Amino acid sequence: MGDEGDGMTIDEQIAVLETELLEIQLPHFDAGVAWRIGAFIHERADTAGKRIACEISRPGQQLFYFAMPGIAPDSEAWIRRKRNVVERFHKSSLLMKLLADKQERPLLERYALAPGDYCASGGGVPIVVKGSGCLGAVTVSGLTQFDDHALGVEALRNVLSTL
Repeated sequence: MGDEGDGMTIDEQIAVLETELLEIQLPHFDAGVAWRIGAFIHERADTAGKRIACEISRPGQQLFYFAMPGIAPDSEAWIRRKRNVVERFHKSSLLMKLLADKQERPLLERYALAPGDYCASGGGVPIVVKGSGCLGAVTVSGLTQFDDHALGVEALRNVLSTL
């Protein structure tokens, strides 16, 4: 799914994101896996000349973080807010945004979330371990919300293929 959903309806976009979450479940997750996910994202962004920030975390612990030269300091706040959505709902921040859009009720309003702590924007992707649930988040900031999300998913798919 590319920028703005590639012409798909909101229901089609939601279905793609829900299926995607089932496809990227890892057999295990630890600091080594976090590093591999983060290194993949860094390499992709660097090769493409993209300026992004990225965090790989589990609740309460940052396992990997980088910010490319020239990235705005505000990206760190975006990462924290997207990660908070993933940790609260165990779904991608893009999926939560689209679900709220479908119901025509803003995410922050619907769940009474503080805008300084949460945001309805793609880029936070849950790290799900098969049989264990959501154990962390891959969070990217600096591109469009769809591209932030896609880069996180691409990294999870890549690392999954090697585990």
